[in-house]
Amino acid sequence: MPHRPILIVDDEPVNLAKLGQILEPDYRLVFANSGTEALKAVAKHCPRLILLDINMPDMDGYTVCRRLKADPNFDSIPVIFVTALAEMGSEQEGFAAGCVDYLIKPVCPEIVKARVKTHLSLVRAAQLEQSYREAVFMLGDAGHFNDSDTGVHIWRMAAYSRVLAKSWGWDADQCGLLELAAAMHDMGKIGVPDAILRKPGELDPEERAVMQSHTRMGYAILSKSQAPLFKMAAEIALRHHEKWDGTGYPDGLAGKAIPESARIVIIADVFDALFMVRPYKQAWPLDRILSYMREQAGQMFDPELVAHFFKVLPSILEIQNQWSNRETTGDLSWDTQSSLKWAVDNRKGIASTQT
Repeated sequence: MPHRPILIVDDEPVNLAKLGQILEPDYRLVFANSGTEALKAVAKHCPRLILLDINMPDMDGYTVCRRLKADPNFDSIPVIFVTALAEMGSEQEGFAAGCVDYLIKPVCPEIVKARVKTHLSLVRAAQLEQSYREAVFMLGDAGHFNDSDTGVHIWRMAAYSRVLAKSWGWDADQCGLLELAAAMHDMGKIGVPDAILRKPGELDPEERAVMQSHTRMGYAILSKSQAPLFKMAAEIALRHHEKWDGTGYPDGLAGKAIPESARIVIIADVFDALFMVRPYKQAWPLDRILSYMREQAGQMFDPELVAHFFKVLPSILEIQNQWSNRETTGDLSWDTQSSLKWAVDNRKGIASTQT
């Protein structure tokens, strides 16, 4: 299948010819000579990049760009405005309309080639990250394949983890990695038998040992990759049941010997798990949960992180409410358009209490 084309839009044939001459040796091109024809060409060809004139008689480039950005089928297509310096008007208006760059007429061939190459590279990176994020969501689901009572717990607690990490001072890139990594914290449960995961009563010592082994199994699976995301996910999978006071598992680490990523995830994981009905427990009310979180500061949880948790509690409760609404409506599928938007926005960033 041929690559999606680049669309070139200009009402002057000489400008279409000039840009075509520059790009045709390397790319498949389609052309339009008006704003109306541009919208038709986008609907027909779904181009991967648009070079768009601003001043056209029927519909100016700003209007065309705004219409494309309002359409979820086409809003991820990058638009580069091509215009004469004297006709540029407000760059702010162009970027507000949704463009990613400007080219000035008369165009310089080398600059055109460089800008097109750069923005197509960013599109490819965003598409790769879209696939990356969707793969992580599938891995997170795989970890809970035999533990379906957890619903969307992993996505909620992952979002809480991001909010808490931001409050703690992590930068945006690391917060994004943590959100993805946290969703895989229970990857090792794929190796725990159903009878143990779904047992309504207390686990006996042998069953508890099997359940606790999910931390090492998750680490064994995720540590095979050297990518920063999976290295963080492996760290969290191994350490998300360690406790601040050293009474957790698998190794009884204490205090700051527990990786910061795992200390954040422990709080998010337990907070969300307490809201849930599980085979061995009923859902707890919010006031009881908050009392428990305070009580466990310095025991299960890093006390300084608990303080930050309460600072961002309104944001966490809002995330919980959003996910509850999605559960009610059954809207739990991963939206690939949302995934692509996330990837474009973050393309620089990705190179239970019983147990």
